[in-house]
Amino acid sequence: MDELIKVETISQVHEMIGLDKPKHPLVSVIRTTEQLHNQDVPNASMVLGFYMISFKAGNCGELRYGRNRYDFQEGTILFTKPGQVLTIQPNDDEFVDGGWTLIFHPDLIRKSELSQVIDGYSFFSYEVHEALHLSDDEKSSLHDLVKNIEHEYSQNIDRHTQKLIVVNISLLLDYCTRFYDRQFYVRTNMNTDLVSRFETLLTDYFASPKALEEGLPSVKYCGEQMNMSPSYLSDLLKKETGRTAQQHIQDMVIHQAKNRLLASQDQVSQIAYGLGFEYPQHFSKMFKKHTGMSPAEYRRIH
Repeated sequence: MDELIKVETISQVHEMIGLDKPKHPLVSVIRTTEQLHNQDVPNASMVLGFYMISFKAGNCGELRYGRNRYDFQEGTILFTKPGQVLTIQPNDDEFVDGGWTLIFHPDLIRKSELSQVIDGYSFFSYEVHEALHLSDDEKSSLHDLVKNIEHEYSQNIDRHTQKLIVVNISLLLDYCTRFYDRQFYVRTNMNTDLVSRFETLLTDYFASPKALEEGLPSVKYCGEQMNMSPSYLSDLLKKETGRTAQQHIQDMVIHQAKNRLLASQDQVSQIAYGLGFEYPQHFSKMFKKHTGMSPAEYRRIH
């Protein structure tokens, strides 16, 4: 098993890769130089104590999503958040200038509005194969913001420095949200296929003994079955259908409940257990919330 290293500070990162001490203790932009690219890195998994946004320049090659192919020559940007595990693997790619990594500690944003909303940027929980792929114009927009951040902490730090750095990080994240929306949009054929697969997955789940044996399907379970993170699956469905993965699951539960209430004489508690509820009262509460009536009332009226 690989060694697990905890990396809590920006200074630790600089020390690990042979850089001078950071100019700001809570934020740094690390440029990908040829020397850094060729440097030996420890064969280890690291638990990071900060946010990381990393842009890889150059041709990322052809990727396949479902039955569709996409040629990502524009470059790839990845996101990680504190507490995630990052595994370093040897990189034999030819060096391409222009890559960068922005790292910032949670303490940098703790007193700002960004700290209240950063969990809403769900791409920090995406997997590597769900990375953001940028066009030239999109790269330019993000590079300008990264330069602004770099410029702010490289000059004399004053009472405005931290606020201006955080403002630029917020703008960068908002632009990434826009670019992800574009990425979802241009893959509409793939998305439609995935929505269909997701609905089939839920239908098959309730047609089998799984609900009775394992309980209600979770977004995590569905994501694993479809080879994507829960956050990515939910965001994709939200963009394509206007409803999150959890809302789709609840819709399917109500649909299945209605069918079973009308097609059988089973007690409401039996139906609740069969749908995966641990407690029948939770089923009844959810059913009434979505339909405006209890399961017994629905059966009597229909």
